Amino acid sequence: MIFRLPVRLLLANTAVVMMVLAVSGFAAEVAAPLPDPDGKPADMSKPVQVYILLGQSNMLGAGKVTGDKEGALTYAVQKKHKYPYLVDDEGNWTVRKDLRYVRVMGSGTGAMRQFNNDWMTIQGGKIGPEHGIGHYVGHATDAPVLILKSCIGNRSLGWDLLPPGSERYEVDETDKKTGETKTFVYAGYKDSPAKWEKGTDPQPIGWYAGMQYDGDIANAKKVLAELDKVYPGAKTYEVAGFFFWQGDKDRYNSAHARRYEQNLVRLIKQLRKDFDAPNAKFVCATLGQTEMDGEGNERLILDAQLAVASSKYPEFEGSVASVYTHPLSMGGSSNSHYGSNAETYMNVGEAMGKAMVDMLEK
Repeated sequence: MIFRLPVRLLLANTAVVMMVLAVSGFAAEVAAPLPDPDGKPADMSKPVQVYILLGQSNMLGAGKVTGDKEGALTYAVQKKHKYPYLVDDEGNWTVRKDLRYVRVMGSGTGAMRQFNNDWMTIQGGKIGPEHGIGHYVGHATDAPVLILKSCIGNRSLGWDLLPPGSERYEVDETDKKTGETKTFVYAGYKDSPAKWEKGTDPQPIGWYAGMQYDGDIANAKKVLAELDKVYPGAKTYEVAGFFFWQGDKDRYNSAHARRYEQNLVRLIKQLRKDFDAPNAKFVCATLGQTEMDGEGNERLILDAQLAVASSKYPEFEGSVASVYTHPLSMGGSSNSHYGSNAETYMNVGEAMGKAMVDMLEK
């Protein structure tokens, strides 16, 4: 059972608000800034509450930390007075002693590299949404919290991250040069290559559908199997939730874009199964550049990401939220990493964290 506490009162006198899609089932409301962390450790008699962050380069993060110009985190904090909980009264980065941040990465099922294993604080040259996420769930939770990021860039849900159980499907495609229409078979889980002409034998390549999913999940499980190495004094854990920010690579493939909703539904169910966490919450963020009146593949992906948190899937009611990030983005697009603007990653992270907390409270 997931441990939860009511969110403590948030500071009301803020000049910074975040507007998130106000539709039933989607993350909504205005998020106010949090107070500085109190520096106290968590109650270690409680199981560690684990939140797993997945996706591609959006989730990986490219927000610039240092700089004296617009877009850098230090500029946003020092000059624009945003995200005040990130710095203490002396201007140093705050450190959460109740929340560990671990980041691992591997290409497919290749060797895992560990990049972070620390109390949550700002360090290094880049950030993703983990700080906004972490501070919100950490503030709302009396138990120890582990933010565990396992992902790599340039991966699609329709191929690299395809979850187990996904089946083959057929698509008619017209050659733009010849005008000839052919039927192609698109890979199901563990198939290779990504597609082949119907009636021919597929010729496997050195990658299979779902290979990155398998690798990311295996890496996350490896970290959790050695819990005491990433959270000092921890004995047990519960996977409380998942965060997913992805979709850029799928927008270049119309078949993957049309299949995105089905794949996302399966992903949610499979993650809960793989981590034996049937009640774990799931928060999905949309691509920052995609607006509600968008078209083409991006619109298909946006609609899919919002659909999983709608009445269309009553089994997800109260446990799946979608964050519409266009109003939170400071410009740029997912394929350009939003111009490395740290505010985009902080804004989206805060909104995702707030969406998770809202579900935990219900």
